[in-house]
Amino acid sequence: MPSSLLFPFDIADRTLAQRWQPWQPPLNGQGQDFRLKALDPGAKPFSGGDKAQDKARVEELALELDALQNLLYADKRFKLLVVLQGTDTAGKDGTVRGVFGRMSALGVHAVGWKAPTELERAHDYLWRIHQQVPGAGELTVFNRSHYEDVLVPVVGGWITPAQQRQRFAHINDFERMLSETGTVIVKFMLHISKDEQRQRLQERLDDPAKHWKFDQGDIAVRKQWDDYQRAYEQLLPATHTPWAPWTVVPADSKTHRNLMVATLLRAVLQRLDLRYPPGDPALDGIRIQ
Repeated sequence: MPSSLLFPFDIADRTLAQRWQPWQPPLNGQGQDFRLKALDPGAKPFSGGDKAQDKARVEELALELDALQNLLYADKRFKLLVVLQGTDTAGKDGTVRGVFGRMSALGVHAVGWKAPTELERAHDYLWRIHQQVPGAGELTVFNRSHYEDVLVPVVGGWITPAQQRQRFAHINDFERMLSETGTVIVKFMLHISKDEQRQRLQERLDDPAKHWKFDQGDIAVRKQWDDYQRAYEQLLPATHTPWAPWTVVPADSKTHRNLMVATLLRAVLQRLDLRYPPGDPALDGIRIQ
């Protein structure tokens, strides 16, 4: 099992790196000037310029990711944790379907995080998270994550600024430990505009088939839009590390969102130089009758 830090986006493709880097927060917590407003949620930096072609490319990438995930499962030297964060309607569920939907259920696990249970609240806030991280050869997708614990309590005023900074340090240390023991961590913040969220929430109200997705609390949280944006502007640079990097994904376009996430995940998996384990020499020459 690898014992050194794993750097997910240390990739050889310089063209891809140049397209990706503008969508990263600054490293080492130097985020005094980091503002989400500077990153256009309607941008399409990974688009080929044609929506139909982009959709076809997403499907191609999904099939490639299926093959790479199968290889990850067979190789068993690594684990892959994908974190999806974003406001309500940012497209976390859609990303799971569009990017990971072609993968075999074997070795793939999606976790949708909700408010902690009474048992979970009786432990530290990372206790429940640690139980769900991937095992050897597994790919786990977090739909929301431990980052809710530096968003909701901050906006709600339940923890002090000192406790907030302490949690940032806890999370960085936790993710570093995972990285040092073979877990590749890739974190995506799905970035949508306030107007796009309004449209998507209204669609949920207008379509009876989507009513189950709507919660009255969504309206109250929407009123705190600016507060949540500021909370993200604090957490992203504070927890953007070489071993667990953040990427802000402009997500007003659902197709582009999936295209960007799938493109970067393929690069991460290809970089691992995955391979099938050697065969059993005892099987050489056997012929099935």
